[in-house]
Amino acid sequence: MKIELSKGYEPEKVEKKWFDVWEKRGDFHADEKSLKPHYSIVIPPPNVTGVLHMGHALNNTLQDILCRWKRMSGYEVLWMPGTDHAGIATQNVVEKQLAVENKDRHELGREAFVEKVWTWREESGGQIINQLKRLGASCDWERERFTMDEGLSKAVREVFVSLYDDGLIYRDNRLINWCPRCHTALSDLEVEHEDKQGSLWHLRYPVLGEDQFLVVATTRPETMLGDTAVAVHPDDERYQHLIGKSILLPLANREIPIIADEYVDMEFGSGAVKITPAHDFNDFEIGKRHNLEFINVLDESGMMNDNGGDYVGMASREAREKVIADLESQGFVEKIDAYTNAVGECYRCRTTIEPYMSKQWYVAVKSLAAEAIKAVESGETKIVPQQWEKTYYEWMYNIQDWCVSRQIWWGHRIPAWFCDECGEITVSREDVSVCKHCGSVAIHQETDVLDTWFSSALWPFSTMGWPAQTETLKKFYPTSCLVTGFDILFFWVARMMMMGTKFMHQVPFKEVYIHALVRDAQGQKMSKSKGNVIDPLTIVDEYGADAFRYTLCAFAAMGRDIKLSTERIGGYRNFVNKLWNASRFALMNLEDFVPTETNLTDLSLSQADQWILQRYASAAEEVNKALEDYKFNDAAGILYSFTWHEFCDWYIELSKENLYGDNIEIRKCTQTVLYTVLEGLLRMLHPILPFVTEEIWHALPGERKVDSIMQATYPTTALIATDEMVVANMERIMEVIRAIRNVRGELDVPPGKKIKVVVNCKTDSVEQAILAGQNYICSLARVEELVVGVAVERPKQASTQVAGEVEVLIPLADLINVTEEEARLNKEIEKIQKDVSFFEKKLSNEKFVANAPAQVLEKDRAKLAAAEKKREILQQSLEKILDLR
Repeated sequence: MKIELSKGYEPEKVEKKWFDVWEKRGDFHADEKSLKPHYSIVIPPPNVTGVLHMGHALNNTLQDILCRWKRMSGYEVLWMPGTDHAGIATQNVVEKQLAVENKDRHELGREAFVEKVWTWREESGGQIINQLKRLGASCDWERERFTMDEGLSKAVREVFVSLYDDGLIYRDNRLINWCPRCHTALSDLEVEHEDKQGSLWHLRYPVLGEDQFLVVATTRPETMLGDTAVAVHPDDERYQHLIGKSILLPLANREIPIIADEYVDMEFGSGAVKITPAHDFNDFEIGKRHNLEFINVLDESGMMNDNGGDYVGMASREAREKVIADLESQGFVEKIDAYTNAVGECYRCRTTIEPYMSKQWYVAVKSLAAEAIKAVESGETKIVPQQWEKTYYEWMYNIQDWCVSRQIWWGHRIPAWFCDECGEITVSREDVSVCKHCGSVAIHQETDVLDTWFSSALWPFSTMGWPAQTETLKKFYPTSCLVTGFDILFFWVARMMMMGTKFMHQVPFKEVYIHALVRDAQGQKMSKSKGNVIDPLTIVDEYGADAFRYTLCAFAAMGRDIKLSTERIGGYRNFVNKLWNASRFALMNLEDFVPTETNLTDLSLSQADQWILQRYASAAEEVNKALEDYKFNDAAGILYSFTWHEFCDWYIELSKENLYGDNIEIRKCTQTVLYTVLEGLLRMLHPILPFVTEEIWHALPGERKVDSIMQATYPTTALIATDEMVVANMERIMEVIRAIRNVRGELDVPPGKKIKVVVNCKTDSVEQAILAGQNYICSLARVEELVVGVAVERPKQASTQVAGEVEVLIPLADLINVTEEEARLNKEIEKIQKDVSFFEKKLSNEKFVANAPAQVLEKDRAKLAAAEKKREILQQSLEKILDLR
């Protein structure tokens, strides 16, 4: 496909064209029969309800860079895509749609509701997949999976039944996190805590048979109706005489014991604690230790139940106000303190979580966690950056059994049937119609579904066809790498490790790369409430996917959050445009060039040619090393520097004289190097900039041996051996050119004006090196007379710059008018001094500094520093001019 590059790069057209071509041609498809070494990644499956946010953009850009790089490095690459059914989130979306129609799921019934969710998924779900494609994600889209599809559902059942048969899944009546809005249990990880200002009520409980009260403190006075004891520390001398006596519980008029337990903190409050086993996790444990009664005073919706006495039917907040009013009227409130409390909220609907007594299904995870810990300790799985290993171990060593049942309808229904005759449970891989224990047909299936993370934990192997032993599984499992955010290290990564080592007897991935967060330009977390959210799709529309990807890569420093701003993305759009324009220049000078007619080894390479080829080899080596070590920002920095500063700013400029000259052989040699380096550079850049590199690559002269640049080989080594001395001498020549340009800039010499330059060399060998590159100096530094020698005669009035073993002297006679230049510089200094004074005055105003937003102060301080720096440079230039008088 021969292409002619337009005058300006138009990302929207190029991106759509190439992604369609790649996908239709099957360029991303992995072949399990391939003899190439494998490289595989499973995508962290986004929620089917999700839309692309910055976290997704970063995560999938980094994965795509790795996959494209490995594909070009000779690996058979499988990047497995898919979406998660997201139980609670998806059910909420569909329930909200029903609410608009004044309906609820209970009116529809379970079967019809689940059918409606499937319909929603077909019509609206998976929008995020198309958004990932816009970013250029080179997943094997032919293999796209869904955690509720038939194959994965079979894997879920297989795992559940196997764990049950092994005694690792059980039911228990425990205190769990309960969402009164979603009407389901939540794991500790699904509860998000936020500090909120509240009150701490100190209540007076009368001791039976004594003329005294015990004062207890609570943030939840309405739950006192479920109190079944008051606890004191066994060593607390204040209460020794009361241990074993009873309290008459206010409002309920129920006797409860005073017990001793070492959990109690003698220093907190009065040293006496009310115990409500059915409404507090710590109290639950104390209740079990002392065989206390468990009294639940709330129903599933967070309303006071029949145990609530006079407060039955009230919402918990309403009951709280009424309980406090009644306690105060009866003289049972000692005092009320303001109190900041970490309140648990549902991660989906933000409703306050209630600790709630309920019978749930659990996975006993201690033995599974032990194997997962061993896998990281032995190095089977490596976590990068290594600092996260400590966090992983801490969580795994202290892991609690996993509550996997959820009281919702959308999800994998637990494959357990209860017998109405014998009361036994039948757990089966297939649906059953009779009890396996007594043969009765009077059975009914568990209504709960499994936690979404249960199916996600199987993702690395279930997506490849397990429990069947497929060719895909044999070729690509264990996967090579997992790229993920630290926020799901426990939710997902740890659970995949446990399930992988249990059912595959191998770790699910060899390496885990944990990337940081994307924040705003000020380092603040992006949130709708702050109004600082940057929409990735808006960025792609405005700047193009390549510029956006390069920005994310360039700032993805290991272990450091990304501060993102549109200015930075704009800077990398300029980089893409620079590459485009440099390529157009090259193509205009390669119109008569046929790549197959020349070979680098047969050519007489110039100093500039050898220099750029050496820099190319160095860049290739460094980029591969950076990607190997997950140092994405280093890879982007190396490529940026080589592309912009070395290839565009230097080599293209150095090559112009040869390209425009009459010597056919020299022109052909320069064309060969220009073509070879540009073609290799496009391959080097492709993993980060897939679209623009594919477009330019197809515009290059000659025939392509493969259909796409992603099928070409990734550069790793030198294209040809170069002479180190020649390269070093070229660097020396470039230093001289820089020195001359610096002086021209300082003295404001017009760009078109040619000047005289004297180069004083320390040794004869340095002199020879400079003379060999004098054409480059005269051309790029606009020099009409160049004097080179050892101990040369120095001009009387000259500006001097030292460049290594060379002193560059520029005679000032006829170059500038000293009087005029002095006047110009004084005028510039006077102007910049006004700016300095303005910002100094502003920043010395205490009222302004105290009230101004941090970002405003930061900008003003930066402006002051820039003005002071400019003033310093102007004053130095003035001193040099005054020395010439």
